Amino acid sequence: MIVTNYLVIGSGIAGLTFAVKIAEHFPNKKIVIVTKASEDESNTKYAQGGVAVVLNKEEDSFKKHIKDTLIAGDGLCKEDVVKMVVKEGPKRLEELLLWGANFDTNPNGDFNLGKEGGHSEYRVVHHKDITGFEIERALLRRVHQLSNIEILPYHFAIDLITNHHVKDDNAAPETCYGAYVLNQKTGHIFTVKSDSTLLATGGIGCVYGHTTNPIIATGDGIAMAYRAKARIKDMEFVQFHPTALYDTQEGSSFLISEAVRGFGAYLRNKKGHRFMPDYDTRAELASRDIVSQSIDSELKKSGDAHVYLDCTHLDADAFIKHFPNIYNECLKRHIDIKTDWIPVVPASHYLCGGIKVNKKGKTTINNLFACGECSRTGLHGANRLASNSLLEALVYAHNIYKYHTKQNATPVDFEIPSWNDEGTNIPEEHVLIQHNLKELQALMRDYVGIVRNNTRLKRAIKRLDVIYNEVEDLYRESKLTTSLCELRNMVNVAHLIIQQSLERKENRGGYFNSDII
Repeated sequence: MIVTNYLVIGSGIAGLTFAVKIAEHFPNKKIVIVTKASEDESNTKYAQGGVAVVLNKEEDSFKKHIKDTLIAGDGLCKEDVVKMVVKEGPKRLEELLLWGANFDTNPNGDFNLGKEGGHSEYRVVHHKDITGFEIERALLRRVHQLSNIEILPYHFAIDLITNHHVKDDNAAPETCYGAYVLNQKTGHIFTVKSDSTLLATGGIGCVYGHTTNPIIATGDGIAMAYRAKARIKDMEFVQFHPTALYDTQEGSSFLISEAVRGFGAYLRNKKGHRFMPDYDTRAELASRDIVSQSIDSELKKSGDAHVYLDCTHLDADAFIKHFPNIYNECLKRHIDIKTDWIPVVPASHYLCGGIKVNKKGKTTINNLFACGECSRTGLHGANRLASNSLLEALVYAHNIYKYHTKQNATPVDFEIPSWNDEGTNIPEEHVLIQHNLKELQALMRDYVGIVRNNTRLKRAIKRLDVIYNEVEDLYRESKLTTSLCELRNMVNVAHLIIQQSLERKENRGGYFNSDII
């Protein structure tokens, strides 16, 4: 058993920012970070765009950023949350700079601000086209300088410990006391007892198979919180990135950043027709939901597998300087942006909903907090504005930290039973896990994708029930493995997306049901 003051599950921008701040403030308190892959593997690492923040007060303003966010969220943003996050942006960016994060500047030494879909001004601070990677590097460097933080890589959080696990009258209802954690290298499951637990577990992209997320994005935090009876909200709002590089291979797709369209690239169908002006006056700079639905419509009309992003008319040297990573990745696949169009297709990218939290990052369960993509703050509403996600993670990590400086979590002073896996065996049927995973991903792509309808959603429920029962049987009978736990989490997440899609009675932002008129 490990006993700690703060347990952080996840090692992206949200979890690391909180850990650094709390460790600096309380040098005598212990922070344990559990992360299921290497310490630097997270959704943060793959964020290409940047941090949307108002810096140029002459041309930009908080008011404009707030308005852009509200427009993208299609009437479902919480306005007070939007105002708070936007206004906090510059302060939080300053802290990243102090921790050693580098961002691109122009010859005058000012930040070289980018403009992305849905933004009315240039306000995206970035580091080439690998901003997330740079932020992750800076945060991990700071983490390693703080002796009261312990990182446990290749450890998988199986379930949150709540009063349901504890046979003690002192255990309060709806309260979290830590988590059961699997050491993936030894197979040993142990208890982490914690006064306060933060879920910073990222997104759910792998539920759809074709995704811009890394393979670790299996919705673990949301599923754990759901099983612990926390409130989960707005799961129907899955944002599909319009332009993932088309690849016949399964797994994570390479992302062609939104900023490439901001730079002037055109979307064309197979016949060469530039189709976005047919759908929206903003053309390629319309918000992601519009661009994704437009591409979906083109693909359904033509039966093609992908459309194209045309950069051939752009200044090639400026493109290569701005997007070196994208340029080289395309070259690796024998696509030269100077002469070739890039084949692209929408892929699952970002979840606007998740674990419901208040402004302090508190969930509906005591001592349990959530931050980053796994949380639902109300900032994004029905559709996230580009590059608002890293900003949200920074602001909410700070808010959760501030709350903890004023409120001391009560230490857990009773016994928590060890994990019991008596009577289970090592699963020989690994093929069953893979089969159910592929079936789940195909189901979500085909029935619960960009454009949904009630008939497909109801069919999806029936098919998901079959997968759910098989997975639960396996879970009860088997010694736990990461792949089995991830599949179980993805089934929970799929259920939430389908159920909350059926409950939504109007089309908003990223949610489109063709049966709703």
